Amino acid sequence: MGLKRVLKWLLIGVVVIGAAMFALRSYRALSGPPLHPWHTFVPTELQPGELDAADWPRYLAQEGTIFESVRAEVSQKLDPDERVPINRYFEDSPIYPAHFAHDWNRSYVMEPEGQPVGVVVLLHGLTDSPYSLRHIAKLYRDRGFVAIGVRLPGHGTVPAGLSKVRWEDWMAATRLGVREARRRVPAPGPLHLVGFSNGGALAMKYALDALEDPKLLRADRLVLVTPMIGITRFARFAGLAGLPAVLPPFANAAWLSVVPEFNPFKYNSFPVNGARQSYRLTDTLQSQIQRLSRAGQLGGLPPVLTFQSVVDFTVSTPAILTALYSLLPDNGSEIVLFDVNRTVKFGPLLRPSAYVALDSLTPTTPQPYRFTSIMNANDDSDATIERSIAPGQLQAVDRALNLPYPPGIFSLSHLAIPIPMDDPLYGLQPDSKLRPEFGFSLGAMGARGERGALVVDQDFLTRLSSNPFFPYLLEKVDEGIKRPSGPTGRNLAASTTPGIPVRLEALLSTFLTDDTQPQSFAGP
Repeated sequence: MGLKRVLKWLLIGVVVIGAAMFALRSYRALSGPPLHPWHTFVPTELQPGELDAADWPRYLAQEGTIFESVRAEVSQKLDPDERVPINRYFEDSPIYPAHFAHDWNRSYVMEPEGQPVGVVVLLHGLTDSPYSLRHIAKLYRDRGFVAIGVRLPGHGTVPAGLSKVRWEDWMAATRLGVREARRRVPAPGPLHLVGFSNGGALAMKYALDALEDPKLLRADRLVLVTPMIGITRFARFAGLAGLPAVLPPFANAAWLSVVPEFNPFKYNSFPVNGARQSYRLTDTLQSQIQRLSRAGQLGGLPPVLTFQSVVDFTVSTPAILTALYSLLPDNGSEIVLFDVNRTVKFGPLLRPSAYVALDSLTPTTPQPYRFTSIMNANDDSDATIERSIAPGQLQAVDRALNLPYPPGIFSLSHLAIPIPMDDPLYGLQPDSKLRPEFGFSLGAMGARGERGALVVDQDFLTRLSSNPFFPYLLEKVDEGIKRPSGPTGRNLAASTTPGIPVRLEALLSTFLTDDTQPQSFAGP
Protein backbone atom coordinates (compact mmCIF):
# COMPACT_ATOMS: atom_id res chain seq x y z
CA MET A 1 0.00 0.00 0.00
CA GLY A 2 2.86 2.35 0.82
CA LEU A 3 4.37 1.99 -2.66
CA LYS A 4 1.01 2.53 -4.34
CA ARG A 5 0.48 5.67 -2.29
CA VAL A 6 3.88 7.04 -3.30
CA LEU A 7 3.24 6.28 -6.98
CA LYS A 8 -0.16 7.92 -6.76
CA TRP A 9 1.28 11.15 -5.39
CA LEU A 10 4.12 11.07 -7.90
CA LEU A 11 1.57 10.78 -10.71
CA ILE A 12 -0.46 13.64 -9.27
CA GLY A 13 2.70 15.74 -9.01
CA VAL A 14 3.62 15.04 -12.63
CA VAL A 15 0.12 15.97 -13.81
CA VAL A 16 0.09 19.19 -11.77
CA ILE A 17 3.55 20.23 -13.03
CA GLY A 18 2.57 19.36 -16.59
CA ALA A 19 -0.64 21.37 -16.35
CA ALA A 20 1.25 24.34 -14.92
CA MET A 21 3.82 24.24 -17.71
CA PHE A 22 1.05 23.93 -20.31
CA ALA A 23 -0.69 26.95 -18.82
CA LEU A 24 2.51 28.99 -18.72
CA ARG A 25 3.38 28.11 -22.29
CA SER A 26 -0.16 28.97 -23.41
CA TYR A 27 0.01 32.34 -21.64
CA ARG A 28 3.32 33.17 -23.29
CA ALA A 29 1.87 32.18 -26.68
CA LEU A 30 -1.05 34.60 -26.21
CA SER A 31 1.26 37.43 -25.17
CA GLY A 32 3.87 36.77 -27.88
CA PRO A 33 4.33 38.62 -31.18
CA PRO A 34 1.78 37.97 -33.95
CA LEU A 35 2.42 35.41 -36.67
CA HIS A 36 2.93 36.61 -40.24
CA PRO A 37 2.33 34.87 -43.58
CA TRP A 38 5.87 33.45 -43.55
CA HIS A 39 4.98 31.74 -40.26
CA THR A 40 1.75 30.20 -41.52
CA PHE A 41 2.20 29.31 -45.21
CA VAL A 42 3.83 25.89 -45.63
CA PRO A 43 5.22 25.17 -49.12
CA THR A 44 4.68 21.72 -50.63
CA GLU A 45 7.95 19.77 -50.64
CA LEU A 46 8.53 16.33 -52.15
CA GLN A 47 8.05 13.50 -49.66
CA PRO A 48 10.79 10.90 -48.97
CA GLY A 49 9.29 8.33 -51.35
CA GLU A 50 9.01 10.95 -54.09
CA LEU A 51 12.57 12.15 -53.43
CA ASP A 52 13.92 8.62 -53.68
CA ALA A 53 12.17 8.24 -57.04
CA ALA A 54 13.17 11.68 -58.33
CA ASP A 55 16.22 12.89 -60.22
CA TRP A 56 17.97 16.24 -59.92
CA PRO A 57 15.92 18.03 -62.63
CA ARG A 58 12.71 16.87 -60.90
CA TYR A 59 13.94 18.26 -57.59
CA LEU A 60 14.89 21.60 -59.16
CA ALA A 61 11.51 21.80 -60.89
CA GLN A 62 9.70 21.31 -57.58
CA GLU A 63 12.04 23.84 -55.98
CA GLY A 64 11.05 26.38 -58.63
CA THR A 65 7.38 25.70 -57.94
CA ILE A 66 7.97 26.20 -54.21
CA PHE A 67 9.63 29.59 -54.67
CA GLU A 68 6.80 30.72 -56.96
CA SER A 69 4.26 29.68 -54.33
CA VAL A 70 6.11 31.70 -51.66
CA ARG A 71 6.03 34.73 -53.92
CA ALA A 72 2.31 34.31 -54.60
CA GLU A 73 1.19 33.38 -51.07
CA VAL A 74 3.58 35.49 -49.01
CA SER A 75 5.35 38.30 -50.88
CA GLN A 76 2.30 39.39 -52.87
CA LYS A 77 -0.06 39.19 -49.91
CA LEU A 78 1.85 41.27 -47.37
CA ASP A 79 -0.04 43.81 -45.29
CA PRO A 80 1.11 47.43 -45.57
CA ASP A 81 2.98 47.27 -42.25
CA GLU A 82 4.88 44.22 -43.52
CA ARG A 83 6.17 46.02 -46.62
CA VAL A 84 9.31 47.36 -44.99
CA PRO A 85 12.97 47.36 -46.15
CA ILE A 86 14.14 44.89 -43.48
CA ASN A 87 11.63 42.22 -44.56
CA ARG A 88 13.26 39.67 -46.89
CA TYR A 89 9.80 38.75 -48.25
CA PHE A 90 8.99 42.30 -49.43
CA GLU A 91 9.73 42.44 -53.16
CA ASP A 92 10.99 46.03 -53.03
CA SER A 93 13.35 45.32 -50.14
CA PRO A 94 17.10 45.58 -50.79
CA ILE A 95 17.45 42.13 -49.20
CA TYR A 96 14.79 40.39 -51.33
CA PRO A 97 16.78 37.30 -52.44
CA ALA A 98 15.23 36.92 -55.90
CA HIS A 99 16.72 40.28 -56.93
CA PHE A 100 20.30 39.23 -56.21
CA ALA A 101 22.60 38.15 -59.03
CA HIS A 102 22.35 34.65 -57.54
CA ASP A 103 19.76 33.47 -55.02
CA TRP A 104 21.80 31.27 -52.69
CA ASN A 105 18.63 29.95 -51.05
CA ARG A 106 18.34 27.56 -54.00
CA SER A 107 20.22 24.37 -54.78
CA TYR A 108 23.22 24.90 -57.03
CA VAL A 109 25.87 23.09 -59.07
CA MET A 110 29.35 24.56 -59.58
CA GLU A 111 31.18 23.11 -62.57
CA PRO A 112 34.99 23.20 -62.83
CA GLU A 113 36.88 24.12 -65.95
CA GLY A 114 37.78 21.02 -67.94
CA GLN A 115 37.08 17.42 -67.07
CA PRO A 116 35.99 16.95 -63.42
CA VAL A 117 38.33 14.96 -61.22
CA GLY A 118 35.82 14.42 -58.41
CA VAL A 119 32.51 15.53 -56.90
CA VAL A 120 31.36 16.93 -53.57
CA VAL A 121 27.88 17.19 -52.03
CA LEU A 122 27.37 20.04 -49.55
CA LEU A 123 24.65 19.91 -46.87
CA HIS A 124 23.79 23.11 -44.97
CA GLY A 125 22.52 23.53 -41.42
CA LEU A 126 19.16 23.95 -39.71
CA THR A 127 17.30 27.24 -40.52
CA ASP A 128 20.12 27.77 -43.00
CA SER A 129 20.49 27.72 -46.79
CA PRO A 130 23.10 26.58 -49.35
CA TYR A 131 24.77 29.99 -48.95
CA SER A 132 26.68 28.93 -45.84
CA LEU A 133 28.91 26.40 -47.64
CA ARG A 134 29.43 28.27 -50.91
CA HIS A 135 33.01 29.27 -50.05
CA ILE A 136 34.02 25.66 -49.40
CA ALA A 137 32.19 24.69 -52.59
CA LYS A 138 34.29 27.18 -54.56
CA LEU A 139 37.49 25.62 -53.22
CA TYR A 140 36.36 22.23 -54.47
CA ARG A 141 35.39 23.68 -57.85
CA ASP A 142 38.81 25.32 -58.15
CA ARG A 143 40.38 21.92 -57.47
CA GLY A 144 38.48 20.32 -60.36
CA PHE A 145 35.47 18.97 -58.44
CA VAL A 146 31.83 19.34 -59.34
CA ALA A 147 30.23 20.95 -56.25
CA ILE A 148 26.54 20.23 -55.59
CA GLY A 149 24.85 22.35 -52.90
CA VAL A 150 21.53 20.82 -51.86
CA ARG A 151 18.72 22.99 -50.47
CA LEU A 152 17.29 20.68 -47.84
CA PRO A 153 13.46 20.48 -47.59
CA GLY A 154 11.89 23.20 -45.46
CA HIS A 155 14.81 25.60 -45.96
CA GLY A 156 15.52 28.68 -48.05
CA THR A 157 11.85 29.61 -48.38
CA VAL A 158 9.83 30.55 -45.26
CA PRO A 159 10.32 29.58 -41.61
CA ALA A 160 6.95 27.79 -41.69
CA GLY A 161 8.62 25.25 -43.96
CA LEU A 162 10.31 23.84 -40.84
CA SER A 163 7.04 23.50 -38.96
CA LYS A 164 6.01 20.36 -40.87
CA VAL A 165 9.27 18.89 -42.19
CA ARG A 166 10.72 15.63 -40.87
CA TRP A 167 14.38 14.62 -40.71
CA GLU A 168 13.58 11.74 -43.06
CA ASP A 169 12.88 14.37 -45.74
CA TRP A 170 16.39 15.79 -45.29
CA MET A 171 17.87 12.30 -45.48
CA ALA A 172 16.05 11.52 -48.73
CA ALA A 173 17.31 14.80 -50.24
CA THR A 174 20.85 13.80 -49.21
CA ARG A 175 20.51 10.50 -51.04
CA LEU A 176 19.23 12.35 -54.11
CA GLY A 177 22.24 14.69 -54.01
CA VAL A 178 24.64 11.76 -53.84
CA ARG A 179 22.93 10.02 -56.77
CA GLU A 180 23.28 13.18 -58.84
CA ALA A 181 26.92 13.50 -57.79
CA ARG A 182 27.75 10.01 -59.01
CA ARG A 183 25.78 10.54 -62.22
CA ARG A 184 27.98 13.53 -62.99
CA VAL A 185 31.27 11.98 -61.84
CA PRO A 186 31.23 8.17 -61.79
CA ALA A 187 33.62 6.15 -59.64
CA PRO A 188 36.57 5.96 -59.25
CA GLY A 189 36.43 9.77 -59.13
CA PRO A 190 36.44 10.71 -55.42
CA LEU A 191 33.11 11.56 -53.76
CA HIS A 192 33.23 13.86 -50.72
CA LEU A 193 30.41 14.90 -48.37
CA VAL A 194 30.58 18.26 -46.57
CA GLY A 195 28.05 18.91 -43.81
CA PHE A 196 27.51 21.97 -41.62
CA SER A 197 25.75 21.56 -38.25
CA ASN A 198 22.55 19.61 -38.97
CA GLY A 199 24.02 18.85 -42.40
CA GLY A 200 27.01 17.28 -40.63
CA ALA A 201 24.66 14.84 -38.90
CA LEU A 202 23.08 14.03 -42.28
CA ALA A 203 26.49 13.44 -43.91
CA MET A 204 27.52 11.13 -41.07
CA LYS A 205 24.18 9.32 -41.15
CA TYR A 206 24.49 8.75 -44.90
CA ALA A 207 28.00 7.29 -44.49
CA LEU A 208 26.68 4.87 -41.86
CA ASP A 209 23.66 3.95 -43.98
CA ALA A 210 26.03 3.15 -46.86
CA LEU A 211 27.84 0.64 -44.62
CA GLU A 212 24.58 -1.24 -44.12
CA ASP A 213 22.96 -0.81 -47.53
CA PRO A 214 25.06 -1.98 -50.50
CA LYS A 215 22.74 -0.11 -52.87
CA LEU A 216 23.93 3.23 -51.48
CA LEU A 217 26.98 4.85 -53.05
CA ARG A 218 29.86 5.25 -50.60
CA ALA A 219 31.67 8.51 -49.93
CA ASP A 220 35.48 8.68 -49.91
CA ARG A 221 35.76 11.50 -47.36
CA LEU A 222 33.60 13.42 -44.88
CA VAL A 223 34.17 17.05 -43.90
CA LEU A 224 32.04 18.02 -40.90
CA VAL A 225 31.70 21.62 -39.73
CA THR A 226 30.32 21.87 -36.17
CA PRO A 227 28.33 18.66 -36.72
CA MET A 228 25.18 18.07 -34.71
CA ILE A 229 26.30 14.82 -33.06
CA GLY A 230 24.96 15.85 -29.65
CA ILE A 231 22.62 18.72 -28.72
CA THR A 232 21.41 20.28 -25.48
CA ARG A 233 18.89 18.74 -23.08
CA PHE A 234 16.11 21.18 -23.93
CA ALA A 235 15.88 19.95 -27.53
CA ARG A 236 14.91 16.49 -26.28
CA PHE A 237 11.71 17.95 -24.85
CA ALA A 238 11.13 20.67 -27.43
CA GLY A 239 8.10 18.85 -28.82
CA LEU A 240 6.30 19.32 -25.50
CA ALA A 241 6.72 23.10 -25.77
CA GLY A 242 4.50 23.08 -28.85
CA LEU A 243 1.59 21.16 -27.33
CA PRO A 244 -0.64 24.24 -26.74
CA ALA A 245 -0.45 24.95 -30.49
CA VAL A 246 -3.02 22.21 -31.13
CA LEU A 247 -5.55 24.87 -30.05
CA PRO A 248 -5.80 27.68 -32.66
CA PRO A 249 -5.62 30.58 -30.14
CA PHE A 250 -2.21 29.31 -29.02
CA ALA A 251 -0.62 28.93 -32.47
CA ASN A 252 2.42 30.90 -31.30
CA ALA A 253 3.32 28.00 -28.99
CA ALA A 254 4.55 26.13 -32.07
CA TRP A 255 7.42 28.63 -32.24
CA LEU A 256 10.47 28.98 -30.03
CA SER A 257 11.12 32.43 -31.50
CA VAL A 258 9.14 34.81 -33.73
CA VAL A 259 11.28 37.72 -34.89
CA PRO A 260 11.65 39.89 -38.03
CA GLU A 261 13.14 38.14 -41.06
CA PHE A 262 15.96 40.49 -42.07
CA ASN A 263 18.50 37.79 -43.00
CA PRO A 264 18.20 36.91 -46.72
CA PHE A 265 19.75 33.44 -46.41
CA LYS A 266 18.80 32.25 -42.94
CA TYR A 267 15.60 32.12 -40.89
CA ASN A 268 15.49 34.18 -37.72
CA SER A 269 12.21 32.67 -36.48
CA PHE A 270 12.46 29.08 -35.28
CA PRO A 271 9.61 26.56 -34.90
CA VAL A 272 9.51 23.93 -32.19
CA ASN A 273 9.45 21.22 -34.84
CA GLY A 274 12.89 22.26 -36.08
CA ALA A 275 14.43 21.47 -32.69
CA ARG A 276 12.37 18.31 -32.42
CA GLN A 277 13.52 16.96 -35.80
CA SER A 278 17.18 17.73 -35.04
CA TYR A 279 16.88 15.78 -31.82
CA ARG A 280 15.23 12.85 -33.62
CA LEU A 281 18.05 12.87 -36.19
CA THR A 282 20.86 12.98 -33.62
CA ASP A 283 19.16 10.36 -31.45
CA THR A 284 18.86 7.99 -34.44
CA LEU A 285 22.43 8.77 -35.50
CA GLN A 286 23.93 8.04 -32.10
CA SER A 287 22.01 4.78 -31.80
CA GLN A 288 23.29 3.72 -35.21
CA ILE A 289 26.90 4.61 -34.33
CA GLN A 290 26.65 2.51 -31.16
CA ARG A 291 25.03 -0.42 -32.95
CA LEU A 292 27.59 -0.52 -35.78
CA SER A 293 30.44 -0.11 -33.30
CA ARG A 294 29.26 -3.10 -31.29
CA ALA A 295 29.01 -5.09 -34.51
CA GLY A 296 32.54 -4.06 -35.55
CA GLN A 297 31.27 -2.43 -38.75
CA LEU A 298 32.77 1.05 -38.46
CA GLY A 299 35.98 -0.05 -40.13
CA GLY A 300 34.50 0.79 -43.52
CA LEU A 301 33.96 4.46 -42.74
CA PRO A 302 35.89 7.01 -44.82
CA PRO A 303 38.24 9.51 -43.13
CA VAL A 304 36.40 12.23 -41.20
CA LEU A 305 37.72 15.79 -40.88
CA THR A 306 35.83 17.90 -38.31
CA PHE A 307 36.05 21.59 -37.40
CA GLN A 308 34.56 22.63 -34.06
CA SER A 309 34.75 25.45 -31.51
CA VAL A 310 35.47 24.36 -27.94
CA VAL A 311 32.48 26.49 -26.88
CA ASP A 312 29.29 26.09 -28.89
CA PHE A 313 25.79 27.28 -27.98
CA THR A 314 24.08 24.81 -30.33
CA VAL A 315 25.89 21.47 -30.24
CA SER A 316 27.86 19.56 -27.61
CA THR A 317 31.59 19.61 -28.34
CA PRO A 318 32.40 16.72 -25.94
CA ALA A 319 29.78 14.53 -27.65
CA ILE A 320 31.63 14.82 -30.97
CA LEU A 321 34.68 13.25 -29.33
CA THR A 322 32.99 10.67 -27.09
CA ALA A 323 30.02 9.67 -29.23
CA LEU A 324 31.85 9.70 -32.59
CA TYR A 325 35.63 10.06 -32.60
CA SER A 326 36.20 7.61 -29.74
CA LEU A 327 34.62 4.94 -31.93
CA LEU A 328 36.24 5.75 -35.29
CA PRO A 329 38.73 3.34 -36.84
CA ASP A 330 42.33 4.21 -37.60
CA ASN A 331 41.53 5.63 -41.03
CA GLY A 332 43.19 9.05 -41.21
CA SER A 333 40.49 11.04 -39.40
CA GLU A 334 41.19 14.37 -37.69
CA ILE A 335 39.39 16.84 -35.47
CA VAL A 336 40.33 20.53 -35.33
CA LEU A 337 39.21 22.49 -32.26
CA PHE A 338 39.26 26.30 -32.09
CA ASP A 339 40.09 27.42 -28.55
CA VAL A 340 38.83 30.57 -26.83
CA ASN A 341 40.96 33.71 -26.94
CA ARG A 342 42.94 33.46 -23.71
CA THR A 343 44.65 36.86 -23.84
CA VAL A 344 44.65 38.85 -20.61
CA LYS A 345 41.96 41.23 -21.83
CA PHE A 346 39.41 38.39 -22.00
CA GLY A 347 40.76 35.89 -19.49
CA PRO A 348 39.09 37.41 -16.39
CA LEU A 349 35.70 37.49 -18.14
CA LEU A 350 35.68 33.91 -19.43
CA ARG A 351 33.68 31.31 -17.55
CA PRO A 352 36.07 28.90 -15.80
CA SER A 353 34.58 26.01 -17.77
CA ALA A 354 35.28 27.83 -21.07
CA TYR A 355 38.85 28.63 -20.05
CA VAL A 356 39.67 24.95 -19.35
CA ALA A 357 37.46 23.46 -22.08
CA LEU A 358 40.33 22.60 -24.41
CA ASP A 359 42.36 21.00 -21.62
CA SER A 360 39.43 18.76 -20.72
CA LEU A 361 39.06 17.62 -24.33
CA THR A 362 42.74 16.99 -25.11
CA PRO A 363 43.56 13.24 -25.22
CA THR A 364 45.49 11.76 -22.31
CA THR A 365 46.11 8.44 -24.06
CA PRO A 366 47.02 7.72 -27.71
CA GLN A 367 44.13 7.95 -30.16
CA PRO A 368 43.63 6.57 -33.67
CA TYR A 369 42.85 10.06 -35.01
CA ARG A 370 44.78 13.33 -35.21
CA PHE A 371 43.82 15.88 -32.55
CA THR A 372 44.53 19.47 -33.56
CA SER A 373 43.81 22.70 -31.72
CA ILE A 374 44.10 26.34 -32.76
CA MET A 375 45.06 28.44 -29.75
CA ASN A 376 46.93 31.48 -28.46
CA ALA A 377 50.70 31.17 -28.62
CA ASN A 378 50.63 32.52 -25.05
CA ASP A 379 48.24 34.41 -22.78
CA ASP A 380 49.86 37.75 -23.55
CA SER A 381 49.49 37.64 -27.32
CA ASP A 382 46.77 37.50 -29.99
CA ALA A 383 49.17 35.37 -32.09
CA THR A 384 47.99 31.80 -32.61
CA ILE A 385 49.51 28.39 -33.19
CA GLU A 386 48.40 25.03 -34.49
CA ARG A 387 49.04 22.34 -31.86
CA SER A 388 48.68 18.87 -33.33
CA ILE A 389 48.87 15.40 -31.78
CA ALA A 390 49.37 12.68 -34.38
CA PRO A 391 47.53 9.34 -34.23
CA GLY A 392 49.17 7.02 -31.74
CA GLN A 393 51.13 9.84 -30.12
CA LEU A 394 50.81 12.12 -27.11
CA GLN A 395 53.63 14.56 -27.92
CA ALA A 396 52.15 17.70 -29.50
CA VAL A 397 53.84 19.54 -32.38
CA ASP A 398 53.34 23.31 -32.63
CA ARG A 399 53.27 25.41 -35.78
CA ALA A 400 52.94 29.19 -35.83
CA LEU A 401 50.01 30.62 -37.79
CA ASN A 402 49.89 34.02 -39.41
CA LEU A 403 46.27 34.36 -38.27
CA PRO A 404 45.95 36.34 -35.03
CA TYR A 405 42.76 36.61 -33.03
CA PRO A 406 41.16 39.90 -34.17
CA PRO A 407 40.50 42.55 -31.51
CA GLY A 408 37.21 42.10 -29.67
CA ILE A 409 36.70 38.39 -30.43
CA PHE A 410 36.77 36.07 -27.42
CA SER A 411 35.76 32.84 -29.21
CA LEU A 412 34.39 31.42 -32.41
CA SER A 413 30.66 30.69 -32.65
CA HIS A 414 28.66 27.85 -34.13
CA LEU A 415 27.64 30.09 -37.06
CA ALA A 416 31.07 31.46 -37.84
CA ILE A 417 33.22 28.50 -38.83
CA PRO A 418 32.31 28.04 -42.55
CA ILE A 419 32.26 31.80 -43.31
CA PRO A 420 35.36 33.90 -44.22
CA MET A 421 35.97 37.29 -42.65
CA ASP A 422 35.52 39.07 -46.01
CA ASP A 423 32.14 37.50 -46.76
CA PRO A 424 29.95 40.35 -48.09
CA LEU A 425 26.98 39.47 -45.86
CA TYR A 426 28.29 37.80 -42.68
CA GLY A 427 31.95 38.83 -42.67
CA LEU A 428 33.38 40.99 -39.89
CA GLN A 429 35.55 42.66 -42.55
CA PRO A 430 33.47 42.45 -45.76
CA ASP A 431 35.16 42.98 -49.10
CA SER A 432 34.41 46.60 -49.96
CA LYS A 433 34.00 45.66 -53.62
CA LEU A 434 31.21 43.21 -52.80
CA ARG A 435 29.58 44.99 -49.84
CA PRO A 436 26.39 46.07 -51.69
CA GLU A 437 25.86 42.55 -53.07
CA PHE A 438 23.24 41.51 -50.50
CA GLY A 439 21.78 44.83 -49.38
CA PHE A 440 23.88 45.31 -46.24
CA SER A 441 26.59 43.60 -44.22
CA LEU A 442 25.17 41.91 -41.12
CA GLY A 443 28.53 40.68 -39.85
CA ALA A 444 30.12 44.13 -39.80
CA MET A 445 27.40 45.85 -37.79
CA GLY A 446 28.88 47.01 -34.48
CA ALA A 447 25.69 46.90 -32.40
CA ARG A 448 26.34 49.18 -29.45
CA GLY A 449 23.66 51.24 -27.74
CA GLU A 450 20.75 51.01 -25.34
CA ARG A 451 18.57 47.96 -24.87
CA GLY A 452 15.17 47.93 -26.54
CA ALA A 453 16.04 50.28 -29.40
CA LEU A 454 16.49 47.55 -32.03
CA VAL A 455 13.72 45.44 -33.59
CA VAL A 456 15.63 42.29 -32.62
CA ASP A 457 17.67 41.10 -29.67
CA GLN A 458 21.23 42.42 -29.83
CA ASP A 459 22.51 38.82 -29.77
CA PHE A 460 21.53 38.59 -33.44
CA LEU A 461 24.16 41.21 -34.29
CA THR A 462 26.86 40.54 -31.67
CA ARG A 463 27.22 36.77 -32.16
CA LEU A 464 30.29 36.20 -34.33
CA SER A 465 29.25 35.20 -37.86
CA SER A 466 32.62 34.75 -39.62
CA ASN A 467 35.82 32.86 -38.96
CA PRO A 468 39.24 34.59 -38.63
CA PHE A 469 40.82 31.17 -39.17
CA PHE A 470 38.89 30.38 -42.36
CA PRO A 471 42.07 30.35 -44.53
CA TYR A 472 43.38 27.62 -42.23
CA LEU A 473 40.13 25.66 -42.66
CA LEU A 474 40.49 25.84 -46.43
CA GLU A 475 44.10 24.71 -46.14
CA LYS A 476 43.05 21.61 -44.18
CA VAL A 477 40.23 20.77 -46.60
CA ASP A 478 42.63 21.27 -49.50
CA GLU A 479 45.08 18.80 -47.94
CA GLY A 480 42.34 16.17 -47.96
CA ILE A 481 41.70 16.86 -51.64
CA LYS A 482 45.34 16.83 -52.77
CA ARG A 483 46.80 14.27 -50.35
CA PRO A 484 44.05 12.06 -48.90
CA SER A 485 44.97 10.66 -45.50
CA GLY A 486 44.83 6.99 -44.62
CA PRO A 487 45.38 4.51 -41.79
CA THR A 488 48.54 4.64 -39.71
CA GLY A 489 48.64 0.86 -39.47
CA ARG A 490 48.92 0.98 -35.69
CA ASN A 491 45.40 -0.43 -35.12
CA LEU A 492 45.06 1.70 -32.01
CA ALA A 493 42.29 1.29 -29.47
CA ALA A 494 40.36 4.41 -28.54
CA SER A 495 40.91 5.76 -25.05
CA THR A 496 38.40 5.42 -22.25
CA THR A 497 37.73 6.91 -18.90
CA PRO A 498 39.31 4.54 -16.35
CA GLY A 499 36.88 1.82 -15.45
CA ILE A 500 34.31 2.76 -18.10
CA PRO A 501 34.22 0.89 -21.43
CA VAL A 502 34.46 3.25 -24.39
CA ARG A 503 31.01 2.38 -25.72
CA LEU A 504 29.39 3.06 -22.35
CA GLU A 505 31.32 6.32 -22.03
CA ALA A 506 30.09 7.42 -25.45
CA LEU A 507 26.55 6.39 -24.63
CA LEU A 508 26.59 8.36 -21.39
CA SER A 509 27.83 11.43 -23.23
CA THR A 510 24.69 11.51 -25.35
CA PHE A 511 22.69 12.34 -22.24
CA LEU A 512 25.10 15.02 -21.05
CA THR A 513 25.97 18.30 -22.66
CA ASP A 514 29.00 20.51 -22.53
CA ASP A 515 28.92 22.33 -19.22
CA THR A 516 30.12 25.42 -21.02
CA GLN A 517 26.76 25.64 -22.80
CA PRO A 518 23.63 27.45 -21.66
CA GLN A 519 20.94 24.79 -21.27
CA SER A 520 18.76 25.86 -24.14
CA PHE A 521 18.41 25.29 -27.84
CA ALA A 522 18.06 28.28 -30.08
CA GLY A 523 18.78 26.77 -33.48
CA PRO A 524 22.12 27.04 -35.26
